[in-house]
Amino acid sequence: MTPAVLAIDGGNSKTDVALIAEDGTVLAALRGPGSSQEHLGVDGAMRATDPLIREVARLAGLPAADGPVALHISACLAGADLPSEEAALRAAVTARGWSRSTAVLNDTFAVLRAGVALNDGEIPWGIAVVCGAGINCTGVAPDGRVARFLAFGFLTGDWGAGEGLAQQVMFHASRHEDGRGSPTTLTAGTAAYFGMASVADVAVAVHEGRISHEELLGLTKVLFAAASEGDPAAVSLVERQGEEICLMIMAAQRQLSLSPADPVPVILGGGLLQARNPLLTATIRRRLARDFPGASPLIVDTPPIVGAALLGLDHLAAAADSGRGVAPAAASARLRAAFATPPPRIDTAAGHPVHDPLSPFWWNA
Repeated sequence: MTPAVLAIDGGNSKTDVALIAEDGTVLAALRGPGSSQEHLGVDGAMRATDPLIREVARLAGLPAADGPVALHISACLAGADLPSEEAALRAAVTARGWSRSTAVLNDTFAVLRAGVALNDGEIPWGIAVVCGAGINCTGVAPDGRVARFLAFGFLTGDWGAGEGLAQQVMFHASRHEDGRGSPTTLTAGTAAYFGMASVADVAVAVHEGRISHEELLGLTKVLFAAASEGDPAAVSLVERQGEEICLMIMAAQRQLSLSPADPVPVILGGGLLQARNPLLTATIRRRLARDFPGASPLIVDTPPIVGAALLGLDHLAAAADSGRGVAPAAASARLRAAFATPPPRIDTAAGHPVHDPLSPFWWNA
Protein backbone atom coordinates (compact mmCIF):
# COMPACT_ATOMS: atom_id res chain seq x y z
CA MET A 1 0.00 0.00 0.00
CA THR A 2 1.30 3.49 -0.85
CA PRO A 3 2.01 5.48 2.32
CA ALA A 4 -0.29 8.42 2.86
CA VAL A 5 2.28 11.16 3.58
CA LEU A 6 5.94 11.72 2.89
CA ALA A 7 6.84 14.31 5.54
CA ILE A 8 9.99 16.40 5.23
CA ASP A 9 11.41 18.78 7.82
CA GLY A 10 14.37 20.41 6.09
CA GLY A 11 16.46 22.51 8.45
CA ASN A 12 19.79 24.31 8.52
CA SER A 13 21.57 21.64 10.59
CA LYS A 14 19.47 18.54 9.86
CA THR A 15 16.76 17.10 7.64
CA ASP A 16 14.13 14.67 8.90
CA VAL A 17 12.08 12.56 6.49
CA ALA A 18 9.31 10.10 7.33
CA LEU A 19 6.77 7.93 5.56
CA ILE A 20 3.44 7.98 7.38
CA ALA A 21 0.39 5.74 7.00
CA GLU A 22 -3.11 7.22 7.04
CA ASP A 23 -3.62 6.12 10.65
CA GLY A 24 -0.43 7.93 11.80
CA THR A 25 1.79 4.84 11.83
CA VAL A 26 5.41 5.72 11.06
CA LEU A 27 6.56 3.31 8.36
CA ALA A 28 10.15 4.61 8.28
CA ALA A 29 12.05 7.72 9.35
CA LEU A 30 15.56 9.09 8.94
CA ARG A 31 17.56 12.16 9.91
CA GLY A 32 20.22 13.48 7.55
CA PRO A 33 22.33 16.60 6.98
CA GLY A 34 20.84 20.05 6.55
CA SER A 35 19.05 20.90 3.30
CA SER A 36 18.20 24.60 3.51
CA GLN A 37 17.91 26.15 0.06
CA GLU A 38 19.16 29.36 1.64
CA HIS A 39 22.60 27.75 1.95
CA LEU A 40 22.49 25.14 -0.83
CA GLY A 41 20.15 26.61 -3.44
CA VAL A 42 17.05 24.77 -4.68
CA ASP A 43 19.03 22.20 -6.67
CA GLY A 44 21.41 21.63 -3.77
CA ALA A 45 18.50 21.17 -1.38
CA MET A 46 17.05 18.52 -3.69
CA ARG A 47 20.42 16.76 -3.95
CA ALA A 48 20.61 16.67 -0.16
CA THR A 49 17.07 15.31 0.13
CA ASP A 50 17.07 12.76 -2.72
CA PRO A 51 19.19 10.09 -1.00
CA LEU A 52 17.15 10.39 2.20
CA ILE A 53 13.92 9.80 0.27
CA ARG A 54 15.40 6.75 -1.44
CA GLU A 55 16.67 5.35 1.84
CA VAL A 56 13.45 5.93 3.76
CA ALA A 57 11.52 4.26 0.92
CA ARG A 58 13.88 1.28 1.12
CA LEU A 59 13.44 1.05 4.88
CA ALA A 60 9.66 1.08 4.41
CA GLY A 61 9.95 -1.86 2.02
CA LEU A 62 9.03 0.14 -1.07
CA PRO A 63 10.64 -0.19 -4.50
CA ALA A 64 13.43 2.21 -5.44
CA ALA A 65 12.06 5.75 -5.23
CA ASP A 66 11.89 6.38 -8.97
CA GLY A 67 8.13 6.90 -8.76
CA PRO A 68 5.51 7.85 -6.18
CA VAL A 69 6.29 6.85 -2.61
CA ALA A 70 3.28 8.58 -0.98
CA LEU A 71 -0.05 10.14 -1.83
CA HIS A 72 1.01 13.57 -0.57
CA ILE A 73 4.25 15.35 0.31
CA SER A 74 4.21 17.77 3.22
CA ALA A 75 7.53 19.60 3.21
CA CYS A 76 8.31 22.23 5.84
CA LEU A 77 11.64 23.78 4.90
CA ALA A 78 14.01 26.29 6.45
CA GLY A 79 14.85 29.09 4.05
CA ALA A 80 11.43 28.98 2.36
CA ASP A 81 10.82 32.56 3.41
CA LEU A 82 9.22 34.10 0.30
CA PRO A 83 6.21 32.94 -1.74
CA SER A 84 8.54 32.67 -4.74
CA GLU A 85 10.89 30.41 -2.77
CA GLU A 86 8.02 28.19 -1.63
CA ALA A 87 6.82 27.99 -5.25
CA ALA A 88 10.29 27.12 -6.57
CA LEU A 89 10.77 24.43 -3.94
CA ARG A 90 7.29 23.03 -4.55
CA ALA A 91 8.03 22.81 -8.28
CA ALA A 92 11.36 21.10 -7.60
CA VAL A 93 9.79 18.57 -5.25
CA THR A 94 6.87 17.95 -7.59
CA ALA A 95 9.27 17.31 -10.47
CA ARG A 96 10.72 14.35 -8.55
CA GLY A 97 7.42 12.52 -8.96
CA TRP A 98 7.44 11.26 -5.38
CA SER A 99 3.72 11.91 -4.79
CA ARG A 100 0.43 12.91 -6.35
CA SER A 101 0.31 16.27 -4.56
CA THR A 102 2.82 18.50 -2.81
CA ALA A 103 2.70 21.28 -0.23
CA VAL A 104 5.74 23.34 0.77
CA LEU A 105 5.78 25.71 3.75
CA ASN A 106 8.36 27.36 5.94
CA ASP A 107 9.52 25.12 8.80
CA THR A 108 7.92 27.42 11.40
CA PHE A 109 4.51 26.06 10.33
CA ALA A 110 5.64 22.56 11.30
CA VAL A 111 6.60 23.78 14.77
CA LEU A 112 3.23 25.50 15.15
CA ARG A 113 1.31 22.38 14.06
CA ALA A 114 3.39 20.13 16.30
CA GLY A 115 2.65 22.30 19.31
CA VAL A 116 -1.11 22.79 19.06
CA ALA A 117 -3.98 20.39 19.67
CA LEU A 118 -6.92 20.81 17.30
CA ASN A 119 -10.58 19.94 17.23
CA ASP A 120 -12.33 19.00 14.01
CA GLY A 121 -12.83 21.98 11.71
CA GLU A 122 -10.15 24.14 13.36
CA ILE A 123 -6.97 25.37 11.78
CA PRO A 124 -3.60 25.36 13.55
CA TRP A 125 -3.31 28.89 14.90
CA GLY A 126 -1.09 30.78 17.29
CA ILE A 127 2.46 32.10 17.15
CA ALA A 128 5.47 29.87 16.67
CA VAL A 129 9.14 30.75 17.07
CA VAL A 130 11.96 28.52 15.88
CA CYS A 131 15.33 29.24 17.47
CA GLY A 132 17.92 26.68 16.47
CA ALA A 133 20.73 27.32 14.01
CA GLY A 134 18.64 30.26 12.80
CA ILE A 135 15.64 32.17 14.11
CA ASN A 136 12.23 32.74 12.55
CA CYS A 137 8.63 33.30 13.60
CA THR A 138 5.20 32.70 12.12
CA GLY A 139 1.81 33.78 13.39
CA VAL A 140 -1.58 32.46 12.28
CA ALA A 141 -4.85 34.07 13.45
CA PRO A 142 -7.97 31.99 14.12
CA ASP A 143 -9.41 33.26 10.82
CA GLY A 144 -6.34 32.13 8.88
CA ARG A 145 -4.50 35.45 8.49
CA VAL A 146 -0.73 34.94 8.56
CA ALA A 147 2.17 37.00 9.93
CA ARG A 148 5.59 36.27 8.47
CA PHE A 149 9.16 37.56 8.71
CA LEU A 150 11.75 37.67 5.94
CA ALA A 151 14.27 35.94 8.24
CA PHE A 152 17.32 36.72 6.12
CA GLY A 153 19.47 37.03 9.23
CA PHE A 154 21.22 40.24 10.22
CA LEU A 155 20.19 41.79 6.88
CA THR A 156 16.55 41.84 8.00
CA GLY A 157 17.08 42.64 11.66
CA ASP A 158 17.38 39.11 13.07
CA TRP A 159 19.75 38.53 15.94
CA GLY A 160 21.20 35.48 17.62
CA ALA A 161 20.20 31.82 17.31
CA GLY A 162 22.91 29.18 17.08
CA GLU A 163 24.89 30.79 14.29
CA GLY A 164 24.68 34.32 15.69
CA LEU A 165 25.38 33.30 19.28
CA ALA A 166 28.39 31.22 18.27
CA GLN A 167 29.81 34.29 16.54
CA GLN A 168 29.12 36.38 19.64
CA VAL A 169 30.91 33.84 21.84
CA MET A 170 33.94 33.95 19.53
CA PHE A 171 33.75 37.77 19.47
CA HIS A 172 33.84 38.19 23.25
CA ALA A 173 36.32 35.38 23.81
CA SER A 174 38.71 36.69 21.15
CA ARG A 175 38.61 40.26 22.42
CA HIS A 176 39.35 39.12 25.97
CA GLU A 177 42.22 36.96 24.82
CA ASP A 178 43.95 39.63 22.72
CA GLY A 179 43.35 42.46 25.21
CA ARG A 180 40.61 44.42 23.45
CA GLY A 181 37.76 43.30 25.68
CA SER A 182 36.69 42.57 29.23
CA PRO A 183 37.52 39.30 30.98
CA THR A 184 35.07 36.46 30.35
CA THR A 185 35.00 32.75 31.08
CA LEU A 186 33.88 32.27 27.49
CA THR A 187 37.56 32.43 26.55
CA ALA A 188 38.67 29.38 28.47
CA GLY A 189 35.40 27.60 27.73
CA THR A 190 35.75 28.06 23.97
CA ALA A 191 39.32 26.81 23.84
CA ALA A 192 38.48 23.84 26.06
CA TYR A 193 35.39 22.92 24.04
CA PHE A 194 37.53 22.37 20.96
CA GLY A 195 40.51 20.97 22.88
CA MET A 196 42.79 23.78 21.77
CA ALA A 197 45.25 26.00 23.59
CA SER A 198 43.65 29.32 22.70
CA VAL A 199 40.68 31.00 21.08
CA ALA A 200 43.03 32.20 18.36
CA ASP A 201 43.74 28.56 17.51
CA VAL A 202 40.00 27.97 17.24
CA ALA A 203 39.58 30.98 14.96
CA VAL A 204 42.38 29.81 12.68
CA ALA A 205 40.88 26.31 12.55
CA VAL A 206 37.51 27.77 11.51
CA HIS A 207 39.19 30.01 8.93
CA GLU A 208 41.08 27.04 7.46
CA GLY A 209 38.01 24.80 7.43
CA ARG A 210 39.24 22.36 10.10
CA ILE A 211 36.27 23.32 12.29
CA SER A 212 32.99 23.46 10.39
CA HIS A 213 30.31 26.06 10.94
CA GLU A 214 28.02 23.25 12.10
CA GLU A 215 30.57 22.29 14.76
CA LEU A 216 30.85 25.93 15.80
CA LEU A 217 27.17 25.86 16.76
CA GLY A 218 28.18 23.80 19.77
CA LEU A 219 29.51 26.97 21.39
CA THR A 220 25.97 27.70 22.51
CA LYS A 221 26.52 25.01 25.14
CA VAL A 222 29.62 26.91 26.32
CA LEU A 223 27.52 30.07 26.42
CA PHE A 224 24.79 28.51 28.56
CA ALA A 225 27.35 27.05 30.95
CA ALA A 226 29.08 30.42 31.37
CA ALA A 227 25.75 32.19 31.88
CA SER A 228 24.79 29.72 34.61
CA GLU A 229 27.99 30.70 36.43
CA GLY A 230 27.10 34.40 36.19
CA ASP A 231 29.62 35.47 33.54
CA PRO A 232 28.49 39.02 32.60
CA ALA A 233 29.07 38.68 28.86
CA ALA A 234 27.28 35.33 28.71
CA VAL A 235 24.36 36.52 30.83
CA SER A 236 23.96 39.56 28.59
CA LEU A 237 23.90 37.42 25.43
CA VAL A 238 21.36 34.94 26.79
CA GLU A 239 19.08 37.70 28.08
CA ARG A 240 19.24 39.51 24.76
CA GLN A 241 18.32 36.29 22.96
CA GLY A 242 15.24 36.02 25.14
CA GLU A 243 14.32 39.63 24.41
CA GLU A 244 14.74 39.10 20.67
CA ILE A 245 12.45 36.08 20.74
CA CYS A 246 9.80 38.11 22.55
CA LEU A 247 10.14 41.00 20.11
CA MET A 248 9.34 38.63 17.23
CA ILE A 249 6.36 37.18 19.11
CA MET A 250 4.92 40.59 19.90
CA ALA A 251 5.51 41.87 16.38
CA ALA A 252 3.52 38.90 15.06
CA GLN A 253 0.78 39.63 17.60
CA ARG A 254 0.52 43.22 16.31
CA GLN A 255 0.61 42.13 12.65
CA LEU A 256 -2.38 39.88 13.34
CA SER A 257 -4.22 42.68 15.21
CA LEU A 258 -4.45 40.51 18.32
CA SER A 259 -4.79 42.22 21.68
CA PRO A 260 -2.02 41.63 24.25
CA ALA A 261 -4.78 40.29 26.49
CA ASP A 262 -6.06 37.78 23.91
CA PRO A 263 -5.35 34.17 24.87
CA VAL A 264 -2.85 33.06 22.22
CA PRO A 265 -0.85 29.81 22.04
CA VAL A 266 2.85 30.63 21.69
CA ILE A 267 4.86 27.63 20.56
CA LEU A 268 8.62 27.70 21.18
CA GLY A 269 10.73 25.26 19.19
CA GLY A 270 14.26 24.66 18.00
CA GLY A 271 17.29 23.34 19.82
CA LEU A 272 18.12 26.48 21.80
CA LEU A 273 14.64 26.76 23.24
CA GLN A 274 14.26 23.02 23.82
CA ALA A 275 17.44 23.16 25.90
CA ARG A 276 15.30 24.93 28.53
CA ASN A 277 18.11 27.12 29.75
CA PRO A 278 16.71 28.65 32.96
CA LEU A 279 17.89 32.19 32.21
CA LEU A 280 16.61 32.15 28.62
CA THR A 281 13.26 30.66 29.62
CA ALA A 282 12.83 33.07 32.54
CA THR A 283 13.63 36.07 30.33
CA ILE A 284 10.98 35.04 27.80
CA ARG A 285 8.31 34.35 30.40
CA ARG A 286 9.01 37.59 32.29
CA ARG A 287 8.83 39.77 29.16
CA LEU A 288 5.66 38.10 27.85
CA ALA A 289 3.96 38.34 31.25
CA ARG A 290 4.62 42.08 31.22
CA ASP A 291 3.79 42.96 27.60
CA PHE A 292 1.71 40.06 26.24
CA PRO A 293 -0.15 38.62 29.25
CA GLY A 294 -2.55 36.65 27.06
CA ALA A 295 0.29 34.57 25.61
CA SER A 296 0.52 30.95 26.71
CA PRO A 297 4.13 29.99 25.97
CA LEU A 298 4.87 26.30 25.48
CA ILE A 299 8.26 24.79 24.74
CA VAL A 300 7.45 21.94 22.38
CA ASP A 301 9.62 18.82 22.48
CA THR A 302 7.68 17.15 19.68
CA PRO A 303 9.98 17.37 16.65
CA PRO A 304 8.83 19.46 13.67
CA ILE A 305 8.66 16.36 11.46
CA VAL A 306 5.51 15.48 13.43
CA GLY A 307 4.04 18.86 12.52
CA ALA A 308 4.91 18.33 8.85
CA ALA A 309 3.28 14.89 8.95
CA LEU A 310 0.16 16.24 10.69
CA LEU A 311 -0.16 19.00 8.10
CA GLY A 312 -0.02 16.29 5.45
CA LEU A 313 -2.71 14.23 7.16
CA ASP A 314 -4.78 17.42 7.61
CA HIS A 315 -4.52 17.96 3.84
CA LEU A 316 -5.75 14.45 3.07
CA ALA A 317 -8.57 14.78 5.61
CA ALA A 318 -9.65 18.08 4.07
CA ALA A 319 -9.56 16.60 0.57
CA ALA A 320 -11.68 13.66 1.70
CA ASP A 321 -14.23 15.97 3.35
CA SER A 322 -14.12 18.59 0.56
CA GLY A 323 -13.36 21.25 3.16
CA ARG A 324 -11.40 21.78 6.32
CA GLY A 325 -10.11 18.71 8.06
CA VAL A 326 -7.60 17.71 10.68
CA ALA A 327 -5.80 14.48 11.36
CA PRO A 328 -7.78 12.17 13.68
CA ALA A 329 -6.76 12.39 17.32
CA ALA A 330 -5.62 8.75 17.31
CA ALA A 331 -3.31 9.38 14.35
CA SER A 332 -1.86 12.46 16.07
CA ALA A 333 -1.21 10.53 19.28
CA ARG A 334 0.40 7.66 17.37
CA LEU A 335 2.71 10.05 15.54
CA ARG A 336 3.76 11.90 18.68
CA ALA A 337 4.51 8.65 20.50
CA ALA A 338 6.60 7.37 17.59
CA PHE A 339 8.85 10.43 17.66
CA ALA A 340 9.42 10.50 21.41
CA THR A 341 13.05 9.81 20.46
CA PRO A 342 14.66 11.18 17.29
CA PRO A 343 15.12 9.05 14.18
CA PRO A 344 18.63 7.74 13.45
CA ARG A 345 20.78 10.35 11.79
CA ILE A 346 22.57 9.21 8.65
CA ASP A 347 25.49 10.84 6.87
CA THR A 348 24.34 10.16 3.33
CA ALA A 349 27.89 10.30 2.02
CA ALA A 350 29.45 7.97 4.58
CA GLY A 351 26.32 5.99 5.49
CA HIS A 352 26.73 6.16 9.25
CA PRO A 353 25.22 8.15 12.15
CA VAL A 354 26.70 11.60 12.76
CA HIS A 355 26.60 14.14 15.59
CA ASP A 356 23.79 16.70 15.54
CA PRO A 357 25.00 19.73 17.56
CA LEU A 358 21.60 21.37 17.87
CA SER A 359 19.45 18.35 18.59
CA PRO A 360 17.55 18.89 21.85
CA PHE A 361 18.67 15.41 22.87
CA TRP A 362 22.31 16.51 22.65
CA TRP A 363 22.02 19.09 25.42
CA ASN A 364 21.97 16.39 28.08
CA ALA A 365 24.85 14.45 26.57
